[in-house]
Amino acid sequence: MTGKAMEQTARSQALVLLEQAHIQLSESEKASLDVIDFGLGDIGRYGVQLIEYVNNDRYCARQLVFLPYQTIPEHMHPPVGEDPGKVETFRVVWGSVLAYTEQGEQSGQRSARLAEEDEAYFHARHEIPLEAGEQCTIGGNQFHWFQAGERGAVVIEFSSPARDRFDRFRDPRVVRETGAAGSGKEQP
Repeated sequence: MTGKAMEQTARSQALVLLEQAHIQLSESEKASLDVIDFGLGDIGRYGVQLIEYVNNDRYCARQLVFLPYQTIPEHMHPPVGEDPGKVETFRVVWGSVLAYTEQGEQSGQRSARLAEEDEAYFHARHEIPLEAGEQCTIGGNQFHWFQAGERGAVVIEFSSPARDRFDRFRDPRVVRETGAAGSGKEQP
């Protein structure tokens, strides 16, 4: 399957999950749904689909859609100028997500599924299982990552301003400024 075909499949699946979650979107919001693969070329494993409702110098709100077992690679939002790093709250509205942070007790085991060749890029092991109606807040300048459960997930993100181009990823293969088909948009 080509990059364009994978992107279209992920977009279609994300719209189905949004409908199952009873998220009402305008046609322009549906059209703005961005498919992000972090430059890794495996959207089923690593990626997220998102709609950015607002991102200004005071706050950001985004709708995130995860396909089943889809993972956002481990990353952090470092300080930028006077900003101590993006603080974000993730609230699951449908499905389930495993959040992993460096803050809190670090377990030797985890429930998330990772390919053996990718283990070296996932260090945060404080596991926070989130079901619909649950949320967690992650402070700035802290490595963290997410993986959806078997049905996927729909999540709303509320945060301080997103400055995605400054994010740091553990995996050096991650490319920050393209979606699955090279959209040129920034990624979460």
